Amino acid sequence: MTANLEIRPIAGAMGAEIVGIDLAQDLSDATIAAIRRAFLDHLAVFFRDQSLTSAGFMAFARRIGQPLEYPFAKGLDGFPEITAVVKRPDQTIAFGGNWHTDTTYFPAPPMATMLLARALPPTGGDTQFANQYLAYEALSDGMKAMLAGLRWVSRSDKAEASRTREDRTGAERSVLIADHPVVRTHPETGRKSLYINLAHTAHFLGMTAEESMPLLRYLFQHQIQPAFTCRFRWAPGSLALWDNRCTLHAAINDYNGFRREMHRITLVGDVPV
Repeated sequence: MTANLEIRPIAGAMGAEIVGIDLAQDLSDATIAAIRRAFLDHLAVFFRDQSLTSAGFMAFARRIGQPLEYPFAKGLDGFPEITAVVKRPDQTIAFGGNWHTDTTYFPAPPMATMLLARALPPTGGDTQFANQYLAYEALSDGMKAMLAGLRWVSRSDKAEASRTREDRTGAERSVLIADHPVVRTHPETGRKSLYINLAHTAHFLGMTAEESMPLLRYLFQHQIQPAFTCRFRWAPGSLALWDNRCTLHAAINDYNGFRREMHRITLVGDVPV
């Protein structure tokens, strides 16, 4: 497989489909490099009509980064790094159904997330993404100066996150806590992004939740403006790869009564700076 890929942007803010590639094949280093370049340029890339076994999914993930295990759900038998994200027809809560960046309660949150569609409702179940480079760049100079020195505390037990996990994991084994800069510099592109999220940001470091909330509430609304977003419509065999360091995402819960099963792999990241 060569690196001659067709890349089709899906929105002005971010996101692109990569066409003309079979991820089950033995991909050349040049092809992987082209995929990673598109990933950095568009923040999220999408592949359609992929016939991947769990082994094939893991093999592709390992070409992009190092898979890691999710702490609050058991992985697939034989593939502990692959988590099945399932909503059954009898459930009304969707896993990851609010705006978030994955597992920011790790000191080194994942670099990227990969999601592969296994079973889908007839309609609905799309995923939204938001470009946090644009969210940061749209702030006033005064706001940027104020945020520059702030850090925030991420908790795995924040209510907004827990309520979209409770139907899958039951009681958590432990509470994970980390703190990160509000403004993050991307380690590969050098660009700054707004690095907070509704699901896991509890408060600013050194402040109470009550003191933090007025500014956080503004930033949570600011960072998901439609002009910063794209929306991906899944089909069987669709695969998404997004940059967890500079994007938010949210699963849309509009398909009660139907099954949706996705397989997820997250890739090892670094300490945000």
